[in-house]
Amino acid sequence: MGQEERQLFIGGAWVVPDGGYYPVLDPATEEVVGFAPEASREQVYGAAAAAREAFGAWSRTRPEERAAILDRAADLMRRDVEPNAELARAETGATAATARGMQVEVGISRFRRYARGALEPVERALVPQVNEAGPMGGAGVLGALAVRQPVGVVTCVTSYNNPWANPAGKVAPALAMGNTVVVKPAPQDPLSVFRMAAALEEAGAPPGVVNVVTGSAPAVGEAAVDSPDVDMVSFTGSTVVGQRIAEVCGRAMKRQLMELGGKGAALVFDDADLASAVRGIGTTFAFYSGQICTAPTRVLVQRGVHDQLVDRLAAYAGALKVGDPTARDTVVGPVISAAHRDRVESYVELGRKEGATVLAGGQRPCPERGFYVAPTLLAGCTNDMRVAREEIFGPVVVVIPFDDEEEGVALANDSEYGLLDYVWSRDVARAFRVARRLRAGGVGVNTIGRNMEAPFGGFKKSGVGRDVGSYALHAYSELQSIVWPG
Repeated sequence: MGQEERQLFIGGAWVVPDGGYYPVLDPATEEVVGFAPEASREQVYGAAAAAREAFGAWSRTRPEERAAILDRAADLMRRDVEPNAELARAETGATAATARGMQVEVGISRFRRYARGALEPVERALVPQVNEAGPMGGAGVLGALAVRQPVGVVTCVTSYNNPWANPAGKVAPALAMGNTVVVKPAPQDPLSVFRMAAALEEAGAPPGVVNVVTGSAPAVGEAAVDSPDVDMVSFTGSTVVGQRIAEVCGRAMKRQLMELGGKGAALVFDDADLASAVRGIGTTFAFYSGQICTAPTRVLVQRGVHDQLVDRLAAYAGALKVGDPTARDTVVGPVISAAHRDRVESYVELGRKEGATVLAGGQRPCPERGFYVAPTLLAGCTNDMRVAREEIFGPVVVVIPFDDEEEGVALANDSEYGLLDYVWSRDVARAFRVARRLRAGGVGVNTIGRNMEAPFGGFKKSGVGRDVGSYALHAYSELQSIVWPG
């Protein structure tokens, strides 16, 4: 694959960036994959202005027309699935199977889903209300409709851990509802998003409906948020950055959808199927090197099976092949950057200082090049340790014992985060009882799987709002009521 160089996509045109280009590195080889454009603040504002200009006409298009464009875009992404997957693998460091199956393929499926979503009804009739005569008028019957209207211009700020599924999960439902978008991808791996924009352009999206701006400097993201032409910000990333974005949105009363950090608790009871629990928890080691906010990184295990579970997790982590993500048998690729590798390693060292025992990993793997972190298991932890409270975002699992159900639930809820938690128990009644007590936006019962029509989002500092399925269409719309005399 040759080095890819992209221009900004603004108002239906490919635009030379004011700030030149910066290199995008392959986390596995540290070689340059391509060059991404460095937008100026003025160019970002120009992208938002183009989206504003396009909004009126796009919001009035027939749903069938929006659906057809999204479907054609999915067809084009499918046509180019192999080069798209190779680029995603190269700029993220994901294994080849993950880049294709969990990044590009999921992105395509989301465009398909919201092509159908564009056709979902946006009006709901309400029960007529009988009013007595009074100061507001004579007696009568009032009918009402609740109508979902597009918000306007939506800035989509996306995370580096999935440059296909994450942007697609924002762009596709936003467009389906009649919004226009400005996409600001993560600086580490933005090149895939330009492929998505090119597919939408070829599919017939009118100029200005989709705009992509990139940059390594914080000013680019700041401009995409504070532009006066932006009505809503949809953000996926860290809680710290999300809080700063929310402050800006609050001052201008902009709508928000915030998908933020997580420290998923996995409660494993004495009667759990330990093989299932190990496979589920082991995804923190195995899936994209733990760079996923929904990972079960904080394992709360009942004492009766504590030692057995810890032994199995250590063996599982130690058996995973770390290395070249293009090799078929590689399970754990690199993390996204040298800076992030150093951050994850610093947490492992912090865990040691806090008194945790490193039972797997803890040392840098053998590859001479690339940003690799070994799957790491920290046992003997307590819930007040920083490694148990802060999001590490790497292949690191901490284990904390508990005695009974009450203590397990209390430990799980003793967190600033509340995105996804998990419960393993053969007693299904108890598992569902515990699930309903957990202060998390989602709970997996004996699984890490997700239903892609179920609402997704977090309690507490894990986010604001819900998306996925039809809930995403609601997230990118405003409710309007229309009332008339019957």
